[in-house]
Amino acid sequence: MCGIVGYVGRPKSLEVLLGGLRRLEYRGYDSAGVAIITEDGDLVTRKRAGKLAVLIDDLAAEALTDGSTGIGHTRWATHGGPTDVNAHPHLSRDGKLALIHNGIIENFAELKAELLADGYAFESETDTEVAAKLLGREYESGGGLAAALGRVVVRLEGAFTLLALHKDEPLVVVGARRNSPLVIGLGEGENFLGSDVAAFVEHTQRAVAIGQDQIVTITPDTVTVTDFFGTEVQPTEFQVSWDASAAEKGGWSSFMAKEISEQPEAVANTLRTRIHDDHVVLPDLAGLEDSLAGIDRIVIIACGTASYAGMLGKYAIEKWARIPIEVQLSHEFRYSEPVLSPTTLVVSISQSGETMDTLMAVKYAIEAGAKTLSICNTQGATIARESDAVIYTHAGPEVAVASTKAFVAQIAALYLFGLHLAEVRGTLSAEATKEALGELSSIPGKLEQVLLTKERIQELAKWMSDSRAVLFLGRHVGYPVALEGALKLKELAYIHAEGFAAGELKHGPIALIEPGQPVFVVVPSPRDPNSLHAKVVSNIQEIRARGARILAIAEQGDAAVLPFADEVIPIPLAGALFEPLLAVVPLQIFAMELATAKGLDVDQPRNLAKSVTVE
Repeated sequence: MCGIVGYVGRPKSLEVLLGGLRRLEYRGYDSAGVAIITEDGDLVTRKRAGKLAVLIDDLAAEALTDGSTGIGHTRWATHGGPTDVNAHPHLSRDGKLALIHNGIIENFAELKAELLADGYAFESETDTEVAAKLLGREYESGGGLAAALGRVVVRLEGAFTLLALHKDEPLVVVGARRNSPLVIGLGEGENFLGSDVAAFVEHTQRAVAIGQDQIVTITPDTVTVTDFFGTEVQPTEFQVSWDASAAEKGGWSSFMAKEISEQPEAVANTLRTRIHDDHVVLPDLAGLEDSLAGIDRIVIIACGTASYAGMLGKYAIEKWARIPIEVQLSHEFRYSEPVLSPTTLVVSISQSGETMDTLMAVKYAIEAGAKTLSICNTQGATIARESDAVIYTHAGPEVAVASTKAFVAQIAALYLFGLHLAEVRGTLSAEATKEALGELSSIPGKLEQVLLTKERIQELAKWMSDSRAVLFLGRHVGYPVALEGALKLKELAYIHAEGFAAGELKHGPIALIEPGQPVFVVVPSPRDPNSLHAKVVSNIQEIRARGARILAIAEQGDAAVLPFADEVIPIPLAGALFEPLLAVVPLQIFAMELATAKGLDVDQPRNLAKSVTVE
């Protein structure tokens, strides 16, 4: 979950590294550090605990000599707390080699014991320093830095991306990856490495994703990729579809505020070119198209917010395509010994495409013979490349740790897939398909309307900034929205928040209701006779009778809810399956504004990182 950058080219390493780390800080912000080989051939390092700004201030106070080769790192602590000593880079015993690392080396204790027996000493508590010392020792055996790295990585167990440089090879950076992301940026007279294309998109939009168990060597003019045993491979180049400005705040108070405002565009971009003449066109599914008609069961796997998108996808796809679907958390999926077959489709959802639990679940599904489809927002991501097919969401870079625009884009992608599958299976009439696509196409404009309620929600958040707990209720498609609303509040404001299925209220959760308890209720449309509107209004009356403060998310013109709610936040009229895309936005804004009112950092909440690349 760390951010890593590598650069070889012109004598501007520090500028490139700090710029890349700034755009990657969402991946880890416990500490940061850089290592540079200066123009005089010296290896210099600087690292500091705390956010990247601490390192930048330190470099401003005491400049570091620049050079043409460097590596940089922002850390999310796993082994050892966030201290200066535990920060990366770590050095070899002779101080000539520097190494940074993303992931967890599971057999580090065994390797460390071996090095201790060989007379090595350690300064940190990290597994990374073990890799640095081991690589330094292997380098002394000859063959060069890439060959030494090859001999090291075959001994490592777990998930890792490693970048290293050595003062005796001043225009070389090497990298290796296993179950952790690494991307190459191709420039003119310069080349880049990063855990994400954001590391180098300011300088180039030409990128190459490195495959599993591969090693890359970059110089200013060359890029070489091999497997762990030295056999050269030819990876595929791709073009990054957004530029550096998309990963900047652009005057917004936070990345989250910016990304919430970008949700209409995120959905529109996900739909663009995929709807033609009242049909869904998904060329992305070429690797699966021949198999879709024979699929008899779907399992959706995801973690956190993405799993709630999966729950909404289940409601829609089952209704349209009439196929049984279950939604499982990725980290539980493969340990439950699921029953899979060649007629099972496993759909994985991951914004980054590198979520380790989800990646391992996808690999399990592949080994079991199931078909696999990825819903992903990141070009060249591992999960997308491992799967039989991928539907990219085109939401653009999402920097804030708490997901917003990626969530609504994932729902849109799942709905597109559901409608396409319904057409393949012949389970939905042309008229019903046209109506659904019309509803889906109208969502970006309706999201624009929802965003106009921001000021009122901001006022509510300020009034409620001293709340100790908030509850969220919903039924049917409102239930995943309630779960997502609670998750956002937990992530950002660090207060107790729970989402419940409203029908479950009388089976226990109503015991939590006391006078003044804030409860958000996602109210379904009264226009749909099957929407459970009357039952949800009854739930509202039950908790209101016990003194709860009701904050209802309801469609415009819903007069039935007005007498019973303390506050009604209106959303535009939409079909039952499409309301969640609108109803979730006020809850996102509320969580952001309440956290802001408490003086908290909404982009980088404590203990969390954007991309969870370790299990």
